[in-house]
Amino acid sequence: METAHLPDEKKKFVKEKFSSISGRYDLLNSLLSLKIDRYWRWRTIRLLREFPGGWVMDLCAGTLPLSLELARQAPKRKVLSIDFCEDMLRAGAKTLPKDGRAERIFPVCGDGEIIPAPTGSFWGCTVAFGVRNLSRTLQGLQEMHRILRPSGKLLILEFSRPTNPIIKPLYSFYLNRVLPLIAGLISGDKEAYQYLASSIAAFYEPEELLAMMREAGFTTVSRIPMTFGIVSIYVGVKA
Repeated sequence: METAHLPDEKKKFVKEKFSSISGRYDLLNSLLSLKIDRYWRWRTIRLLREFPGGWVMDLCAGTLPLSLELARQAPKRKVLSIDFCEDMLRAGAKTLPKDGRAERIFPVCGDGEIIPAPTGSFWGCTVAFGVRNLSRTLQGLQEMHRILRPSGKLLILEFSRPTNPIIKPLYSFYLNRVLPLIAGLISGDKEAYQYLASSIAAFYEPEELLAMMREAGFTTVSRIPMTFGIVSIYVGVKA
């Protein structure tokens, strides 16, 4: 959960943790999700198909996997990829494919709570597994609303907690015991993945996040749960 009394300390901690695992972040994402993360990103970006051209923003872009999917699905689309961890952006930029997409992806180091972009400039804003790491969630959502054009769309891909009585304990065991152990051995930083588990457990309930999106100015909001509710896509449209 957002820690109102220590937002700057959280920001510093998250930045240091992501820097430490940047080199193996993509490998671990695919391994630990059994490559289902590719489907999650594909389905998220499909929801922007009414905006095949122009500029979109990938916020909390990390090593750029969602930026690549944004560029792949729409050959005329340009992507401004913003993340506050420069090491993550550099790791992603090193592995951009030589298929033309790199020419339409523009990585910029910046803060998701004070987005370095003009008001009303983007048809879409995407955030994959990044809203949970913001230290001031509402402020970040307000900034996402600000940079969108009228009728522009916000897509948040984020972990959620399954409620199915069979899936819930299995997922909890995997998230809290198995994932930090495996990820710690591969990345060398077990603490980073312990943070991942605790941040998922403490994150807002879906209705709370949808309410915050409304408070930030989005007039139409909805949620699409996927994979037994392990992840969700939150959709917001600017009036």
